[in-house]
Amino acid sequence: MSKKWRPATQLVHGGTLRSQYGEVSEAIFLTQGFVYDNSAAAEARFKGEDDGFIYARYGSPTNDMFEKRMCMLEGAEDARATASGMAAITAAIMCQLKTGDHIVAARALFGSCRWVVETLAPRYGIDCTLVDGRDLANWEEAIRPNTKVFFLESPTNPTLEVVDIAAVARLADQAGATLVVDNVFATPLFQKPLELGAHVVVYSATKHIDGQGRCLGGVVLSNKEWIDENLHDYFRHSGPAMSPFNAWTLLKGIETLPLRVKQQTENAARIADLLADSGKVARVIYPGRADHPQASIIAKQMTGGSTLVAFEMKGGKDAAFALQDALDVVTISNNLGDAKSLITHPATTTHKNLSDEARAELGITDGTVRLSCGIEDGDDLLEDFARALDVLKA
Repeated sequence: MSKKWRPATQLVHGGTLRSQYGEVSEAIFLTQGFVYDNSAAAEARFKGEDDGFIYARYGSPTNDMFEKRMCMLEGAEDARATASGMAAITAAIMCQLKTGDHIVAARALFGSCRWVVETLAPRYGIDCTLVDGRDLANWEEAIRPNTKVFFLESPTNPTLEVVDIAAVARLADQAGATLVVDNVFATPLFQKPLELGAHVVVYSATKHIDGQGRCLGGVVLSNKEWIDENLHDYFRHSGPAMSPFNAWTLLKGIETLPLRVKQQTENAARIADLLADSGKVARVIYPGRADHPQASIIAKQMTGGSTLVAFEMKGGKDAAFALQDALDVVTISNNLGDAKSLITHPATTTHKNLSDEARAELGITDGTVRLSCGIEDGDDLLEDFARALDVLKA
């Protein structure tokens, strides 16, 4: 396989492994186990002297194709596909920690991610410090002699804050810690955390990578040494493996990733401008706009805006609900990255389990709305929002 292929080509052809039948579309290998020519071959496989497959929990040809394709796109040496995005995040963090270790994490995290570092990890004697990730000094002040992991998402869910990944990576190197970056909102097309110095990148493949609301999936990417020393045994023995059927579905989805993200981003930029000019929105946060609070960092580390828009309705929860309910084309759902435009109210859905104080720290108000733009005709989306905004009282 040529490693000089551009992303759109990688995502169609990367990692393809054809059977003896020479199929065009990747094959789905729905099997738990694999057979061996003889006893010595089985022994060699289990000793690692033969690179073949052993058991579907460890890997399969379909999963292997998905992992290799993601490695090509991300610029990683190795990867493991998981059953969900949260399985990927939990594995990436917990596989390298033990009792007495310490995590420093940006406080602006998806609710389940905060649960992993704030609730699950401490049950095993692993401390966690949450910081405002936008200020580098906060990361530096939180470092302890036992700090082993830095964790962040950028842009963040749902308020689209941006963290200076390269600067945090330098601090992690100085502390001897591993920087894990959740890159879902940027997608691998607009941001390359490994190139910025991160050590591990995780994705919920459920989002843009599938992009059509069909299945769950996740993936952890890093260099081969880190995978072998940290994730390999954890992955095999704890069993977060992706279904081969889901891996095949994601292989089909990823072929169209550049096309979908391009249209989604164009739609998001247009709607962000419409909302900003509507007079009914207190603020709009979109990484493609010059008024984004971290616009200078975005210019350094992202090559595109985002498929998502965060905004705060004047009138709080009532106005947010009224807008969502008045939309016709856009669907109310807590998923994102879909071909369909989806909208949600974080305070009552994705971040409802956070305390009022925690939501306030993150800038999530009763009026905050998160929009994930789809691939619909942009004019239809603009007309949908214009009509819904007109329904609201001035």
